[in-house]
Amino acid sequence: MTDAPGILEQLRKASSAEDFFSLLGVDYDPKVVNVARLHILRRMGQYLFSEDFSAASDGEVTEKCKAFLERAYEDFLKSSPIDERLFKVHKDAVKPAAPPTLVQLNVLK
Repeated sequence: MTDAPGILEQLRKASSAEDFFSLLGVDYDPKVVNVARLHILRRMGQYLFSEDFSAASDGEVTEKCKAFLERAYEDFLKSSPIDERLFKVHKDAVKPAAPPTLVQLNVLK
């Protein structure tokens, strides 16, 4: 008999944000997820990346993943994807424009 795949393997195979919420047993408002799904999952990924799971049991990993998803979801209940700026396109939208190059008139002949 083979062991069931661990939660990280199940999450790797998930095909939607809703799958993540379902696998981890986290309640959510579909309206929030429809607007911020990629942002929520990216933020969860940032939280996961900061964690060392090497000595954790599958139960501990599942609880951490659940807590990270809840935390990421909460981030976007309190803020918007534009305000959080997780993706390059949003970061670039607020970069100051490069100052124009000025040329002295006496150089133009």
